[in-house]
Amino acid sequence: MADIETFEPDGRAIPYAEDRRNGPSLVLVPGQGLNIGYLGPLAEALAEEDFHVVRIGSRLPQSGAEPTMHDLAEDVIDVMDHLDLALPWVGGHGFGGSVARIASIDHPGRFGGLLLLGVEGTEDAAASAASEVPENARKSELVAMQRAARAATPEVGPLEIPPGIPILIIQGADDEVAAPANGEALAARAPERISVVTIEGARDLFPLTHVGETAWPIEDYLDWD
Repeated sequence: MADIETFEPDGRAIPYAEDRRNGPSLVLVPGQGLNIGYLGPLAEALAEEDFHVVRIGSRLPQSGAEPTMHDLAEDVIDVMDHLDLALPWVGGHGFGGSVARIASIDHPGRFGGLLLLGVEGTEDAAASAASEVPENARKSELVAMQRAARAATPEVGPLEIPPGIPILIIQGADDEVAAPANGEALAARAPERISVVTIEGARDLFPLTHVGETAWPIEDYLDWD
């Protein structure tokens, strides 16, 4: 599994890890209040199939800095430029999917597609009481900053999507944080280019608890073998 490094443009501390392979490039952004470590098994499973996977975490909070969702999306672009990533798919889990979605809206032409591992709704949903998030995946100091970033970016609604590019939604059937209905509502915006895969029995942490079921549709959809 790739080591976690830190990229520090303009004093921003952005963690990332790169599993470099020869296949399609895929960026993964973690959920709200979570680090990139829990996405490691999914990244490793995809790297075993020769995907080039880059996990990009949230910047650490800085005194006096109040980033918007656009700023957090720009962090993704900055790491991409640092690693010379050309036309990757960009994806994320829950809140990370919202960051990925805004990055693809703000930077048309930079991505080959959008991957959403659970789709956030209009409410700021915390982890459910039944959440399977392990303690070592939590990064609680990020939550206030991320919630403030969401509140500071009301102009980008949860159903706004980037033009043109394909979108793959993978979601847990029993996810109480990013409800499957959110994914269905988003897919209805452009059914000709949005596909939805629902994993039965999966809750909010399905990218970790259902690694195979999450990786297989990504491999199939990106048509890589």
